[in-house]
Amino acid sequence: MLDDFFTRALVAGVGLALTAGPLGCFIIWRRMSYFGDTMAHSALLGVALSLLLNLNLIVAVFVVASLVSLLLLFLQRAGSLSADTLLGILSHASLSVGLVLLAFMTWVRVDLVSFLFGDILAVGRADIDIIWGGGILVLMALVYLWRPLIASTVSEDLAEAEGLNPKRARLYFMLLLALVIAIAMKIVGILLITSLLIIPAATARRFASTPEVMAVVSSVVGAVAVVGGLFGSLKFDTPSGPSIVVAALALFVLSLLPFGSGWRNTEQEGAGR
Repeated sequence: MLDDFFTRALVAGVGLALTAGPLGCFIIWRRMSYFGDTMAHSALLGVALSLLLNLNLIVAVFVVASLVSLLLLFLQRAGSLSADTLLGILSHASLSVGLVLLAFMTWVRVDLVSFLFGDILAVGRADIDIIWGGGILVLMALVYLWRPLIASTVSEDLAEAEGLNPKRARLYFMLLLALVIAIAMKIVGILLITSLLIIPAATARRFASTPEVMAVVSSVVGAVAVVGGLFGSLKFDTPSGPSIVVAALALFVLSLLPFGSGWRNTEQEGAGR
């Protein structure tokens, strides 16, 4: 029989993986991996502000990640610097400011390791409700935004011509990503969130013939990685969050072996829809 804490970790991790899979696909299709990293790093600033102002942790992280994404959009429109330069500045600046704020709060004892690498074994029933409830909302919103997001991924001009408002869809996608980062932080940590978003989607890409199939396969791969990583962590007494990422990496490496069917470029599939 599995202990209650381990069962809760499995339920929470699988819920997060099912949510992160489709979002990770859009991160890969849109070449936004560095953007996801920037939003994840900003989570530490949200942690610091939540402790300083006595705010709910998830709400604070979501607000900070959303503000960082909005700031990026504003700076991109200003056109003074390239996107990768802006991402680099925002990523390291938000992480560093968060660390400095935590250092100044000497009256608060903070376990930085749990924030950086997660502590999925410590999730409670309330955390599971938040993960699954937030995950369902994210997936419902993603279904609603699916067509404009796919169209704008292929061509923003085409999406504009079809009246799909790609800029608004992109903004909503960023807010959904901020929400997932907020609820994922406790499970895999700030430094590993992007890995859970990207690696399963990259694995699924090899076997997917359509964007929809890739989104589903990505969720399944992420769930398998969570289960495999947690049982591996239990067997070898390794950190749970990194073990999940290592399991996802192992699945990715297996997907590169020359067996199974090939894959077609999902962006091209989306163009035909």
